Amino acid sequence: MNHNLVDILLVEDNADDAELTIHALKKHNMGNNLFHVSDGEEALDFIFARGKFAGQREIENSPKLVLLDIKMPKVDGIEVLEKIKSDARTKQTPVVMLTSSKEDPDIKRCYNLGANSYIVKPVNFESFAQAIMNLGFYWLLLNQPPVK
Repeated sequence: MNHNLVDILLVEDNADDAELTIHALKKHNMGNNLFHVSDGEEALDFIFARGKFAGQREIENSPKLVLLDIKMPKVDGIEVLEKIKSDARTKQTPVVMLTSSKEDPDIKRCYNLGANSYIVKPVNFESFAQAIMNLGFYWLLLNQPPVK
């Protein structure tokens, strides 16, 4: 896979949730250029083209969308969001928090740090799949990002 052509970066440590998300996007032809990482540290390495991604991608070729869980090992999603939105090279990258946390402090903090959207993962499989399909449709097909 060409890491410079990633449309969606999925940052999710739960293998089942990642599989459901990928399946829902691929079912609607929105998962072809999806790349999955399982913790915040790997997400930061991918986004900032460092670590194992150094020389494999350019920072300027940000994903069209980052789907970001909050509670993850190594580096949590809130810290990843903060680093993405505080760097001039990546701050315009759309970041959607996709999490099971309904905690109001988490929601406020994410929006204050620049999250573009905050979605609580539905428990029901069909509702989850529908939410992912709607999310992909909006961010990949309807949303007009700024020209790089």
